[in-house]
Amino acid sequence: MTAYEPPGAPGAAAPYDAVVLAGGAARRLGGADKPGVRVGGRPLLDRVLAACATATTTVVVAEPRTTVRPVRWAREEPPGGGPLAALDAGLRRTSAEDVVVLSADLPFLDEGTVGRLLDTLRGSDGPRGPGHPEGVLLSDPDGRDQPLVAAYHAGALRRELAALAAAHGGLTGLPLRRLTAALDLTRISDPVASFDCDTWDDIAAARARIREHGHVLDEWISAVKNELGIDLDVDTGVLLDLARDAAHSVARPAAPLTTFLVGYAAARAGGGPEAVAEAARKAGALALRWADEDTPGDTPGAEPGSHAPTPSGAEPGSDAAPDA
Repeated sequence: MTAYEPPGAPGAAAPYDAVVLAGGAARRLGGADKPGVRVGGRPLLDRVLAACATATTTVVVAEPRTTVRPVRWAREEPPGGGPLAALDAGLRRTSAEDVVVLSADLPFLDEGTVGRLLDTLRGSDGPRGPGHPEGVLLSDPDGRDQPLVAAYHAGALRRELAALAAAHGGLTGLPLRRLTAALDLTRISDPVASFDCDTWDDIAAARARIREHGHVLDEWISAVKNELGIDLDVDTGVLLDLARDAAHSVARPAAPLTTFLVGYAAARAGGGPEAVAEAARKAGALALRWADEDTPGDTPGAEPGSHAPTPSGAEPGSDAAPDA
């Protein structure tokens, strides 16, 4: 996974924290465990955690469960006290100046979208510069705000949460719009990343989309890496080319076996994208040499692409043999 890097700061990712709200009642799912519902073989919560994997601290507001990576856990008081109470509980366990606030039901959120939210929040002259908004949130295809797919200045959130708690004797039961109405916000339209799963029809639509031709391979690779605990950003195009060459030049079963051996060789060489690329290069070259040996007119042992010499005394292309 490539770390998020803000513009103008190559190699130096600016810190941010993440708060993920995952403790809702999921009434429109019949009370199902929504964060644990799987889309593309991965729980919705794990998909969201992958999108904010570069956060310095990630706090999930819910009862603890097994997750794809370590997080901190928090719970609002009282449990079930609503989104503002949950946000306040999570925010108390963060320390960065900028915080990404997410719900746990966003199947198509990715790290690029999180980076875009942070870039817009910070602008071109660094965090908290002149004229910057206090928050940046996504809007859905109908133009509705999605305050749980957003990046905020943590200080602005703490200020308004404290004001609301003082005015209402606490945060329990207050809607999110009470908070967002008091903030200077910028909106970004993103119909895909803002898609959330409130109903079983939403879940079915998300599952169908990731199986479309343009998405299925990336989704599958992400799911496999998640399942195996691999955090390795490799060029899958190189591996696909290798599999194609092995299948075409040798035999179909050679494709999966060759890619397995490439992975094994890369691991023995120390791992990493460079080791995978080098092992794939060697195996790909071998597959092409293998195919060259089957080219009609080639001579075993000759260089690839060279042809058998014409017998001495014979015209090129004739069947005549030299006299004894």
